[in-house]
Amino acid sequence: MIKNRPPVAQMSSVVAPVQDSNTMGPKEVELILVKEQNGVQFTNSALVNPSQTNTQTEERETWSKKIDFLLSVIGFAVDLANVWRFPYLCYKNGGGAFLVPYLLFMVIAGMPLFYMELALGQFNREGAAGVWKICPIFKGVGFTVILISLYVGFFYIVIIAWAIHYLFSSFTSELPWIHCNNSWNSPNCSEINYNIFNDLNSSYVGDPYMATPAAEYFERGVLHLHESQGIHNLGLPRWKLTSCLLVVIVFLYFSLWKGVKTSGKVVWITATMPYFVLTALLIRGITLPGAIDGIKAYLSVDFLRLCEASVWIDAATQICFSLGVGFGVLIAFSSYNKFSNNCYRDAIITTSVNSLTSFFSGFVIFSFLGYMAQKHNIPIGDVAKDGPGLIFIIYPEAIATLPLSSVWAVIFFIMLLTLGIDSAMGGMESVITGLIDEFRFLHKHRELFTLFIVLCTFFISLSCVTNGGIYVFTLLDHFAAGTSILFGVLFETIGIAWFYGVGRFSDDIEEMIGKRPGLYWRLCWKFVSPCFLLFVVVVSFVTYRSPKYGNYTFPEWANIIGWLVAISSMAMVPIYAIYKFSTLHGSFREKIAYAITPEKDYELIESGKVRQFTYYSFIDPSANVGESKAVVQYCEIYS
Repeated sequence: MIKNRPPVAQMSSVVAPVQDSNTMGPKEVELILVKEQNGVQFTNSALVNPSQTNTQTEERETWSKKIDFLLSVIGFAVDLANVWRFPYLCYKNGGGAFLVPYLLFMVIAGMPLFYMELALGQFNREGAAGVWKICPIFKGVGFTVILISLYVGFFYIVIIAWAIHYLFSSFTSELPWIHCNNSWNSPNCSEINYNIFNDLNSSYVGDPYMATPAAEYFERGVLHLHESQGIHNLGLPRWKLTSCLLVVIVFLYFSLWKGVKTSGKVVWITATMPYFVLTALLIRGITLPGAIDGIKAYLSVDFLRLCEASVWIDAATQICFSLGVGFGVLIAFSSYNKFSNNCYRDAIITTSVNSLTSFFSGFVIFSFLGYMAQKHNIPIGDVAKDGPGLIFIIYPEAIATLPLSSVWAVIFFIMLLTLGIDSAMGGMESVITGLIDEFRFLHKHRELFTLFIVLCTFFISLSCVTNGGIYVFTLLDHFAAGTSILFGVLFETIGIAWFYGVGRFSDDIEEMIGKRPGLYWRLCWKFVSPCFLLFVVVVSFVTYRSPKYGNYTFPEWANIIGWLVAISSMAMVPIYAIYKFSTLHGSFREKIAYAITPEKDYELIESGKVRQFTYYSFIDPSANVGESKAVVQYCEIYS
């Protein structure tokens, strides 16, 4: 009901006092912008709710200290990919020129998405599924990211188990990957220098008939890959790797079983140790011959590469995966923050630390790669690789040539262990928090539920420590968190920005930190980030390549299984939406209203006060025909 109308020239907002909802008379105040064109006025009206404090009847656990949260987020975001992925991409895509698209995408997509997830979890104080009480039909997005985190855990802890195996093997006077006289070595193993093969017009690194001791140690001594003919012939779990896997599981359980009170203490070691080790390795690396050449290759600027689409695609995908958005971990961690915590500052700090760590690790990696290239008289491109091969073959081989090699090997694999363990902790915490917040009866049984999750992860991960386990690992790595995680983050952004509303989301942030997000952040959430994510999703489909391990090509049935894994998580979005819509009562319009309205506002729907777009058509006698003017209308809704 329109009570009065301010003059046309008045452009300021008119706000009436909000009265107690239990009293008669005006309950809500609506601010309506009306644009008049040719005597027809268009009004966009929105129901404005009184400011509510986000309190819960049940007291929620919080971090013991603010630094516990920051270290947990940094520890999760800074993982093994920062060491084996970013430096290689930088070298491959024009050196320093790669930083241009990387930093651009970080600013327009990475930071806004990171900030969005931290704010979402902190305001709603629930895990990845529970936060969607703000728009119930999108709760399937929460289950999507929980499933993705669970799938990633199945193979990610295997990398940590490999690191433990290497760590134990390093406590010897002579590292086991130096010579070819071990029981696992084949006749193809050779300790001959690279330059001899180069003289024979043969590539030492790529020659399928020759292998380094380090390569054979990883594939034959650790994985026993030679005892499997493919993914169809996995064999039984190897007892050494199984034991290492069990150590990882036990450590994860006792780090997570009491919640953030225990995990927040563990990260003081696991999140900080890599920086001390990286610094020590850099100091040692830059003293090696050829190190400067390696660093120059890492930083060499080739701006012409920016004309290639692949460079921009690599930068976009690296941003999506390196920050850890879309796994539900940031939502879970921030849900344990105090309500007034400055999540904006946290987002800036942690994303900056993540990017700087990636850049810093490149100096460490390429100082050693430059040393290897000079030692064997080959181009750096022949030793610059990414993925597990870099940290389990090439880097150990470089360390083996140093004085006190066993000491440096122990230091290096401790770093890998700490880099991996807190990322694994984050993934499991996302699953545990997401499910116990959704199914409240689990709160009283967190220790047992945590045990259930880690045991399930252990038993499924056993398939990755068999003779052919590397094939299962490669398949999961390729499908579990590729297109599916981009899909999940895309719908997460759409749900928040377009259904819940950027304005409403900004109000939530202002209620927490006392400052409303600026126009830049709101534009990124509303337009830039969704477009960016849509672009990356489309590109991931267009550039899809079937997984391979070395020269092994996966059979068609294995690719089908991989796609089923990916689709199983993505399918949660439409499946839950259909389920939610079918279980709601009322007319079609009422179902839509319930599906997209925050649960705390359901009583407004029941009383008929639903947010709506209203249209008014009347002539302003004070305006000339054909004149366009904007006025502010003042409305009140009566009970």
